[in-house]
Amino acid sequence: MIDYKLIETSEQELQENFKHFEDVALFNQEKVLSAFQKNRLALRHFTGTNGYGYGDDGRDTLNLVVADIFKAEKAICSPTIASGTHALSLCLFGILMPGDKAVCITGTPYDTLHDIIYGENIGSLKDYGIEFECINLVDGKIDKNAIKDYFTKNGAPKMVYMQRSRGYEWRNALSIDEIKEGVDTVKELGFDGCIMLDNCYGEFIEKREPTEVGVNLLAGSMIKNLGGGIAPTGGYIAGDERYVTLVQNRLTAPSIGGEVGSYAFGYQYFYQGLFIAPHIVLQAVKGSMLFGKVLEKLGYETSPKTDELPRDIIRAIKFGNDKDLIKFIQNIQRNSPIDSHVDALPWAMPGYVDEVIMAAGCFVQGSSIELSADAPIKPPYIAYMQGGLTYEHCKLALKNLNL
Repeated sequence: MIDYKLIETSEQELQENFKHFEDVALFNQEKVLSAFQKNRLALRHFTGTNGYGYGDDGRDTLNLVVADIFKAEKAICSPTIASGTHALSLCLFGILMPGDKAVCITGTPYDTLHDIIYGENIGSLKDYGIEFECINLVDGKIDKNAIKDYFTKNGAPKMVYMQRSRGYEWRNALSIDEIKEGVDTVKELGFDGCIMLDNCYGEFIEKREPTEVGVNLLAGSMIKNLGGGIAPTGGYIAGDERYVTLVQNRLTAPSIGGEVGSYAFGYQYFYQGLFIAPHIVLQAVKGSMLFGKVLEKLGYETSPKTDELPRDIIRAIKFGNDKDLIKFIQNIQRNSPIDSHVDALPWAMPGYVDEVIMAAGCFVQGSSIELSADAPIKPPYIAYMQGGLTYEHCKLALKNLNL
């Protein structure tokens, strides 16, 4: 167990950073409340539908609320989107056609997109004759010169893609200002296509969202930040109407778009989770900062550094060997409210290149806004910890760590 005095001292040293994110949470809570009020939320919007779901007021109003929160022209928030990866895949296949090109200006996308982009004979972008290239970051920053060189040599692609979060990389997530720099860079080169962004883990971390600085299309999961730990499933997509409409056609069919799609269980938990999401994100980011401060004092290297404000809810911790990495992940599992008696073990998880170990003793299976941690079993053996429905739970889990 970790000395509680060390935790309390670290907590006091973080008060200024805590205050920063409390201000952000208050701003975002007002934004969410205003979106609910503007769209005249009522009890009838919680009611489920069946069959085709014609006239599903709960579904349609939820889409309007999400669009308002992101200051976007249109949004999809649907329980039929299975995950963040599914939402991203819908966007890629909704916008890109055979012969099109896309370029990611933030390095290689997250592991679960690898087969979607490069897989063979499985219905990937590559199988459809869609090229997807990557421009690496330099010292964690978007390489403006490399982007200019790419456009000069190859011309403009159909899509410019960005990933906000670190994925399984030792780098900071992108700030909204850095996302804006990427947007401005490609627009200055005359690009007028779709700028798409993977927004997972970054919602409500800042007062602005990427759609407010020129991103045309973004996507994420409802069992991460935006669902507040209550949404039982689902994903979301938001952005320019022309692009979201194309994605909607991919979600259902071009002949019906967003006019159908029922959900018999009702929408209460999506609305409720969305409403409390700014506060839950605050809990998670405060827990992340406390973990970072204490572990740094114990000699561990973590990212973001303790003198940096987090830009998403992920805390990366470098262990240097597989034994200590696995032990940490198992510690997180043992301090979870669900399945605390279970030993997390590495396994060949679908969608990942390396064996992955995951601690996810969550109320919603796989939820990353609940305190959880995962890691690919490969050097330099980095754990990626995220979430925490309450700051108190994060604090208790930290106290009970057996390093």
